[in-house]
Order: sequence, then structure tokens, then C-alpha cells
Amino acid sequence: MKIILATHNSSKVKEISQLMSELDLEIVSLDDIGITEDVVEDGDTFAANALKKARFAADQVSEWVMADDSGMCIDALDGQPGIHSARWAGDDVSDRAKAEFTLVKMENVPVGERGASFNTVAALIAPDGSEHLFEGILRGEIMTELRGPIRPHLPYDCLFKPEGYDQTYAQMSPDEKCRISHRGIAFNKLKKYLREQTLNQNK
Repeated sequence: MKIILATHNSSKVKEISQLMSELDLEIVSLDDIGITEDVVEDGDTFAANALKKARFAADQVSEWVMADDSGMCIDALDGQPGIHSARWAGDDVSDRAKAEFTLVKMENVPVGERGASFNTVAALIAPDGSEHLFEGILRGEIMTELRGPIRPHLPYDCLFKPEGYDQTYAQMSPDEKCRISHRGIAFNKLKKYLREQTLNQNK
């Protein structure tokens, strides 16, 4: 089965392909099928943005389409940056600058009050136009310093330590992060749905 992942982010393609590796899928990006336009993510929720990206691709292809929107929500900052996670430090700034901007925002928040969550909503659109949403949320805390490498397009991984773990996302192996992450939770639900659809089609 071929699925279009509505993104230009190569790191996201790699991560989601890894998450979906148990299924016999060909996951291709917008770039892979010659779509170069960007979607303006102006929705007011993760679900709205995920659906907008998926609908954009679904209008141009006849295959299954999936997209996601993710962000970090910090309790002490009233849920910021949330849906603005990619741009809240400004446009065209480096991943390191985004992480360091977050540390500055959190400099007066004491340890013990630095709770946060990483949130993902994955959207799936079938060739018949039906739409499905899958949510993943993982609680954790924001570190007082950068821990681990700054991975491309994943600026907050070096700040976020999931509950019950001693390492930040960035200090974990890609396999371990995929196993527990917010995106992993959402796409495991999506994967279960696709597996059920495949089984039903084969009956």
C-alpha cells in the first residue's frame, strides 16, 4: 500500500517510516511526488493543522494520505508554544536558537514546576475521502539546560525528558524514542486502524 505523508520534512518521513515499518507500506513525501508548495498552518488546534495538510495532499492524489501536527505545551507558559512550536522563536531561526529561546522563557520557572507535554494529532484520509484522527500525548518536564544532540527539525528533543525516564528525547536512541514518543502513540493508533482495514479487505 502506498501512503503519501504530507510533509517536506525528511526527518519526519524517516521517523514515521520507522514507526510504520511493521506494515507493508510505501511511504513517500510531498517532495517525492513533485509537490513543492507549503501549507499555511493557520489552524487553532493540532487537529485542524493536521487535517489541513492532509486535505491539501488528498486533493492532488488518489492514494491514502496522512499528515500530523505536533508541538510542545509547557504548563508554566499556559500551554505555549503549542501549535506555534515551529515558529515561536521567530521565522528562519536555527534549531539551537529555538531550544535556547525556550530556556530563556523558562529561566524563572523552578525545578518541580517545569511540567510539559508533547502532543501529536495524526490525520489519515482514505482514497474514498473519509477522514480519521489519532492523538498522542506524552507528559514530561523541561530541563534547565540542553541535554543531548540537537537533531535537525527537532529542536525541543534536547529539553524534554519524558516522565519515568532519566534521558531527554535527544539522549535516547531513535528506536527508543519512537517506542515511547507522542508521535509514536498517535501513529501506533493509526497503524492499528490501517491493519484492521487491510484485514477487512482480505476477508
